[in-house]
Amino acid sequence: MLDLKFVRENPDAVRAGALKKRLPDRAAAVDKALAIDAELRAMLPRLDAMRSEQKNAGKEMGKLSPPEREAFLVKQKERKVELQAHEEKEKQLRADLDVQMGLIPNVPDSDVPEGKDDSENVEVRRIGTVRQFGFTPKAHYEIGEAQGWLDFNRAAAMAGSRNYILFGDLALLHDAVLRYAVDLLVARGFTPIDPPLLVRDAAMFGTGFFPGGEEQTYRCEKDGLNLIGTSEVPVTSLHGGEMMSEDQLPKKYVARSACFRREAGTYGKDTRGLYRVHQFHKVEQVIVDVGDKARSIQHHHEIVKNAEDMLQAFELPYRVVAVCGGDLGVPQAMKYDIETWMPSRNGYGETHSASRFYDYQARRLDLRYRQKEGGKATYCHTLNNTVAASPRILIPLLENHQQPDGTIMVPPALRPYLGGRAVLGKPVF
Repeated sequence: MLDLKFVRENPDAVRAGALKKRLPDRAAAVDKALAIDAELRAMLPRLDAMRSEQKNAGKEMGKLSPPEREAFLVKQKERKVELQAHEEKEKQLRADLDVQMGLIPNVPDSDVPEGKDDSENVEVRRIGTVRQFGFTPKAHYEIGEAQGWLDFNRAAAMAGSRNYILFGDLALLHDAVLRYAVDLLVARGFTPIDPPLLVRDAAMFGTGFFPGGEEQTYRCEKDGLNLIGTSEVPVTSLHGGEMMSEDQLPKKYVARSACFRREAGTYGKDTRGLYRVHQFHKVEQVIVDVGDKARSIQHHHEIVKNAEDMLQAFELPYRVVAVCGGDLGVPQAMKYDIETWMPSRNGYGETHSASRFYDYQARRLDLRYRQKEGGKATYCHTLNNTVAASPRILIPLLENHQQPDGTIMVPPALRPYLGGRAVLGKPVF
């Protein structure tokens, strides 16, 4: 969350940030928070005085005569009841303030484009050449079903819509992509981690998914746990509540995990194929570092490059876009999406997103470090980026590397993960 002092001193900027994100209800939380804060601050001097009076009451009573003491005790009981009422009021105000502060979104950076939704994201660069086919290309689901690699019907029968089963070479390709992504990041100094898939509400709140993301989350109500939609949640929460030393930073983690998303509100969208599904796997990179804006921006460009390098190794055309305000999530200060060319969509489809948060998540998670000089306790900065998300990444891999007979050419970078094979599948068309 934001620093309360920052909100007090910059209410217009915070309110404007929420409106830039097209979150008017969250903008209203700024005024509510400030009103509660003002009421709380106004009552604190009186509350402190009442506590001081009660503390000194014992000394005063020792100076009184027996008749005076009786009247004094009656008065003290009344003051105690009054103090308890004020303390309950203080407790409620602090709780209400926490709720409103938890609703206020991070302020978008100045370089975040204006825009209402993803249609107004701004292209930063375009890499690779879109393939011109000498035949009519097939969609990934046509190739997968013809090869016997994909089954949506059996998956739907056992698990409902937006589910799938991968078989044979496609299951191996799925695994190869994820392994390649982990190896790429490990080679660049990231520590691999296998995180929990179920987390408590505190981790969801701490990373900014709650409140607001409950509808997209699979909830295990009996246990009070939530299936993760990204390993960003457990990995960023890893050091929550800790006080690290500056020497321990940066922390760079790469996590491979299953992920789950309800896809609420997407009825009728992308109903065929692997683009929008309930269960998927991601390799996520997470960085926790010192509270320095310039360093966060540098990290941001580096993690985007990691994902780009993987796409270039897979010989896939893509573009990088700066996400506009209306498409920016509550916790992000800035986000880049990477969209990969998908012939069946006749356009680019999102395959990666990279976000920087500054200290927004760290404040919610109480994630701090002690500075070398002066020993001041300071909140960390956090960032994350998807290196690979599968099965969505299988769409451009199958569609861009398909041959007229339905076989798939394997990019050289992935061949070591597939026993050296250069071609997957058999002729089916």
